[in-house]
Amino acid sequence: MSTVEPQVLIVGAGPAGLAAAVTAAHHGAQVLVVDEQARPGGQIWRRPDPGAGGPDPLAGPAYTAGRTLLARAAAHPRITFAHDTTAWGVFGTRTTPDGFAAPPGTPVPEGPRVAVHGPAGVEILLPRALLLTAGAYDLPVPMPGWTLPGFFTVGGIQALLKGHRTLAGRRIVLAGAHPLLLIAGAQLVRAGADVAEVAFAQGLPGPAELTRALAALPGNRARVTEGTTAVRTLRQAGVPIRTHTLILRAEGADHVTGAVLARVDRNWRPIPGTERTVACDTVGTGYGFVPSTELARQAGCAATWNGPAGGWVLVHDHAMRTTLPHIWAAGELTGVAGAEHAVATGKRAALDICLSLGILTNADHDRELSAVDRELATTMRMAKLLESTCAPDRAALNALADDDTPLCRCEEVSYGQIRCTMRDNPGLGTADAVKLLTRAGMGPCQGRMCGPALVELLHQETHIPRETLGPFTARPPIKPLPLAALAEAHATTTRTAAPPIDTDTDMS
Repeated sequence: MSTVEPQVLIVGAGPAGLAAAVTAAHHGAQVLVVDEQARPGGQIWRRPDPGAGGPDPLAGPAYTAGRTLLARAAAHPRITFAHDTTAWGVFGTRTTPDGFAAPPGTPVPEGPRVAVHGPAGVEILLPRALLLTAGAYDLPVPMPGWTLPGFFTVGGIQALLKGHRTLAGRRIVLAGAHPLLLIAGAQLVRAGADVAEVAFAQGLPGPAELTRALAALPGNRARVTEGTTAVRTLRQAGVPIRTHTLILRAEGADHVTGAVLARVDRNWRPIPGTERTVACDTVGTGYGFVPSTELARQAGCAATWNGPAGGWVLVHDHAMRTTLPHIWAAGELTGVAGAEHAVATGKRAALDICLSLGILTNADHDRELSAVDRELATTMRMAKLLESTCAPDRAALNALADDDTPLCRCEEVSYGQIRCTMRDNPGLGTADAVKLLTRAGMGPCQGRMCGPALVELLHQETHIPRETLGPFTARPPIKPLPLAALAEAHATTTRTAAPPIDTDTDMS
């Protein structure tokens, strides 16, 4: 195990992380960006595998800003990327890098200790400033058939298409409540897929929603254009786009063979007699996203429940500081709001980090702050519009699962088993308590797939507020890690720390 002392450490190479890295490096900071993927970009700007054929998924005008930011980050001499590297734990400052309590008088780092695992093995990073930009993942929605091969989230379908130029299936049904359905559907059509239907649970926007949409339009025309272009592509391909339509289950024995859809009322409740089956080999659901707050919560950063923004989001101030010193957060961790808003929050966090490190003067900070604040306000208008029109009806989605539906896929725990445990133990009042009795959430994904559904099930059964039920406690390692990597941490070597920064360097 080696110890590295970067000046600024950013976890996540998506829009927020890249924007923060470029901003901080521009002002003179030495930046290390850690990311699990082989190339930067995150999910929305995911780069294809080297040598993969076909058109670049980021070639369209909607990704102009992303291509520019990726190019700037790749070319900047003060930005270093550590790809294929997982940040699996953030630990306090009153211990030595080997994890043991520091003896009296032992020098310890001022900032957090971040454990990572990558091609070089286990390393302990001792940054002066840590920015967490881990992004978000698709909201899992358990329903009958959701464990069948061929059942995906829309993000998973996009990952195959963008990263590997691979179609998830031949005939695809997309269902959910998020505009990403349109974007992904259009991408699939252009790649040659047969998109059988795009089904939205909500209805068409009413006068109030249209008024909010007009108010959000200034400064967000690129996102609106992307959506309208996607609709036009789907219409030209003859793909039906339906509203007030919910997927109830997927059918099939060993693989998806059909999607059962139904008309629903304004509360997403199925209307009797409207069920129909659409033949397909692939289903993709898209009901929104869940912030990836596990690493931050494991570190001790406070989180709060905000359902329309994705669930558990990090508490932060106007400068993107979390409740812990030396740790900032940006992007979807502070509320799912899209790539453009993530970029703005990344810039905002980087400005405050540079100010706190003394490499940016108050005057320069304030001069740049006004433009970033305008960007934040503009992108937040669009985010609030999507929150009000596309937030998932969690109660209606919870009602899709029957007692035989698997809730925790890793540990094979069903809805019926959870309900039985709750009947036998009526005092259960937290997600962790149910986890201890049922093993739900104890598998390799550590509750990412079942956590949101379990909290909703408990809320519906007990009427205890979701914020009281809480998420599962995040424990290190927050991602699966080889046991050999943990054993490696017992042998420590030292790598030379980053050189000091000359704050007089010309930044032009």
